Amino acid sequence: MSKATTLPAAPVTRAARTPDFTFGKLLPLLIFFVLALVFPFLPFGDRREFLLQIGFFTLVAGTMALSWDILARSGQVSLAHAAFYGLGAYSYALLMKAGLPWLAAMPLAALIAGLFSLLLGMVTMRLSGMYFAIATLAFTEVVRTVIQNLPESVAGGATGILVPALLGGNSRQQYFFALLVLLLTVGVSLAVRLTRLHHAFAAIRQGEETARVLGVSVVRYKLLAFFISSVLAALAGVLYAGKTFFLNPLETFSLANSIAPLTTSIFGGLYTTLGPVLGATVLRIAEELLHNTVKNGYLVVYGLVLILSILWLPRGVIGLMRRGRHGGDL
Repeated sequence: MSKATTLPAAPVTRAARTPDFTFGKLLPLLIFFVLALVFPFLPFGDRREFLLQIGFFTLVAGTMALSWDILARSGQVSLAHAAFYGLGAYSYALLMKAGLPWLAAMPLAALIAGLFSLLLGMVTMRLSGMYFAIATLAFTEVVRTVIQNLPESVAGGATGILVPALLGGNSRQQYFFALLVLLLTVGVSLAVRLTRLHHAFAAIRQGEETARVLGVSVVRYKLLAFFISSVLAALAGVLYAGKTFFLNPLETFSLANSIAPLTTSIFGGLYTTLGPVLGATVLRIAEELLHNTVKNGYLVVYGLVLILSILWLPRGVIGLMRRGRHGGDL
């Protein structure tokens, strides 16, 4: 039997069906971005800087979660997001240290992380499930160890490295720039959802052997998903570096930076664009509220709330919103 050279014109399962591009399905995303645009202009008074900071890191969390979800659509459960987040942050810091303007350093830092993802992908793409997750976790630890053991004159070693403030430290400008990066990530997500990439990723997720029979180049599409996801995660890392002014290997490459996008995507709703963004917003607000109301042990309460939510909402917040409605989400 000859191998097909193109993706099937019509998918064989509902899961592989490309969503209809309608205004109604875009409306929740539009509402979110309108509210996000208005947010910095609200009369917060003395709490303005604090709330802008929360808003900034909420947008970064949304970018991270959505970038992880794009990769998950191809069936890959990666624990390397902290590595690409950190590679983006450290590459940006070193490029700025070398004298590059931030507008050049930012995309170049993201590209460097993307190239590392291709190197990792070429080694691990034939792995799947638990084995792939363990390999990506090991990669994160290798990168962290290398960065930590570089000479202090290069990357600060275990102590850390100073980073110039993004946009001169202007909180409102930093917030809007983070919003722009999230908008870019949403655009990439929609592009994946509304093109043949959606069919390819869905087919691979449902079964690699079946995808090959349908003519999908499994390794090539998995590498592409890995590259896209890592570049977007690196952009989030650049935002983090420019906001905090300081990078430490233990914090930047923390396992939490790999687990958080995963749990946020599951909580919001996997394989959608709105789900991870909404999940990041809800969880970030919940974390701040618990931090201010439960002084001792708020992380335990937060963890329990998250676990119970995932158990009782297997399709996430988006699944809850879709009850009683028909049709897919963008």
